[in-house]
Amino acid sequence: MAETINILGIETSCDETAAAVVQNGRVVKSSVVASQIKLHEKYGGVVPEIASRAHIEKIYPVISEALQRANMTKDDIDAVAIANQPGLTVALVVGVTAAKTLSFMWQKPLIAINHIHAHMQSAIIENDNIDLPAVALIVSGGHTSLYDCKSPLEPVLLGSTIDDAAGEAFDKVATILNMPYPGGPSIEKAAKDGDPKAIKFPRTMLKKGSLDFSFSGIKTAVLYHCKGQDMKGENKVKTFSAQQIADIAASFQDAVVDVLVRKTQIATKKINAKTVLLGGGVAANNALRQALGQMCESQKPPKILLVAPKKYCTDNAVMVASLAYHKYKAKIFAALDLEPKAAS
Repeated sequence: MAETINILGIETSCDETAAAVVQNGRVVKSSVVASQIKLHEKYGGVVPEIASRAHIEKIYPVISEALQRANMTKDDIDAVAIANQPGLTVALVVGVTAAKTLSFMWQKPLIAINHIHAHMQSAIIENDNIDLPAVALIVSGGHTSLYDCKSPLEPVLLGSTIDDAAGEAFDKVATILNMPYPGGPSIEKAAKDGDPKAIKFPRTMLKKGSLDFSFSGIKTAVLYHCKGQDMKGENKVKTFSAQQIADIAASFQDAVVDVLVRKTQIATKKINAKTVLLGGGVAANNALRQALGQMCESQKPPKILLVAPKKYCTDNAVMVASLAYHKYKAKIFAALDLEPKAAS
């Protein structure tokens, strides 16, 4: 009879307080996420101090609920996993402290997880066999990265953002257009009624063959379009029609998706990948999913596209516990002096 491994995962890297119990890396016994969107929406982005306080309030109730939903006690848990990097330090420290405390009290192994690597895992949690090598595109509010995914434990960074991440650009453009936070869903909703070719926003590809990303230029281009090149003109957004707003949203989204897909295509050819993985909050964007799917189908031979289910695109603890299973099997454990790290 196969061994059963139950791992409690904890995630507090930004503005979601999450806990989950996952069995053998694939069977989700419970998943609890306490969102902070309502707390941050009036600021148009995440306020670290508010996020930290909310994590402190929610962390133990969320963990307790995850155990209760899984119908388990500490005796059923084999290890405690925590996303300790990258993220907001004041947010990470709450989850890391909780995980270390439980690990010590329960006498269970502690497993440290890279938040971005966990997003990779979210794309494969529901798939048995992956045809390697694979390119992983992770797109979120804080990160836009490409990886050569040799195995769950051996991701090699191919490129990352040098300034604004794609999700951050979505949020900032939504703010410029007076749309609700979070910006991604707001932009996508408006873009459905817009013409993606209405405005030719820049596609920043950087130097030839580069797999790094830059989205500050397109954010600035949208700002100039709305306020004039010298930024001294009147903010025209209030005078724009719904169609003009939709056209800006669609053109912006088209430009960002175009860069993401083209860079992924370059990476796919570079490592001769057979599979493309897509994860992170922006992976919920339907335009990106569709464009990446078309790119994969057009390749010779066609590539397999595995996309994280939408429920696992935004920050969650299922992806943390799922990746931790592979570390558990490899006996890669963390010490109780584990610290949070803002950067990878």
